[in-house]
Amino acid sequence: MDIESSNTGLSAPVRPNNLRAASLDRIDRVILRELANDARIPNNTLAARAGIAPSTCLGRVRSLVERGVVRGFHADIDPAALGRGLQAMIAVRLLAGARRHLGEFAESFTTFPEVLDVYFIAGADDYLIHVAMTDSAHLRDFVVQNLSAHPSVAATETTLIFEHLRPRLVDEGGPS
Repeated sequence: MDIESSNTGLSAPVRPNNLRAASLDRIDRVILRELANDARIPNNTLAARAGIAPSTCLGRVRSLVERGVVRGFHADIDPAALGRGLQAMIAVRLLAGARRHLGEFAESFTTFPEVLDVYFIAGADDYLIHVAMTDSAHLRDFVVQNLSAHPSVAATETTLIFEHLRPRLVDEGGPS
């Protein structure tokens, strides 16, 4: 559930997932770590933590957004708070002939309110679809009506998520 801006006053453009390794220095890494911990951090606080002037900080954040390093600013909302407490990962394998339309298939599933993320993956399956549902009947109906009945789908496998933990810090390692 993306929010288009944070207290930094920037919007993140939609970028293709073909970003090459970006050249990041120590200050960029500090900015990224702080934004990962709190995307609503005020620019002057972010600048102080990075040890740079607020105008320099704003320019750096803009550059990180323009280069696609920062893909967006969002609120991490618990789906259970919205009445969708059952989460699952659904592995989807497409029919061999349908693989030429991979992008279209994935894009069609981003429009469902139950879908949190769609991952194009390597291996026996083609996609992992992360969903949040009201209950098991809702999950069953989603799989049966939208996946199993889809003419491009060869097979699905659903795995329930008992708990979702997300690391809060960006790795500070690597070249600078």
